[in-house]
Amino acid sequence: MTKRLTKQELIDTVKSHLAEKRPDITKIDVETVSDALWETIRRELADGNVVPIPGFGIFELKESAERTGRNPQSGEPITIAASKAVRFKLAAPFKAQLNGG
Repeated sequence: MTKRLTKQELIDTVKSHLAEKRPDITKIDVETVSDALWETIRRELADGNVVPIPGFGIFELKESAERTGRNPQSGEPITIAASKAVRFKLAAPFKAQLNGG
């Protein structure tokens, strides 16, 4: 079974990775940078921008137009509202690493 990392576990892990190069870094520093990073990504996506993270992947906004669908219970046509979602595409080197390549 896979483990789901909590925010604090992620912060602890990042802090331990940085400890050799930055022994003075605190958990609060790591959390501040983490929060700023995710807020920046949210804002850029909300503005319609693509956010590439080299070696990791690309976050981009996907917009779906309004369309007609069917109610599965009655079969009647319904209107499905337009919506926006975030799509993430894995970078090729990261995908290869995950697949053992």
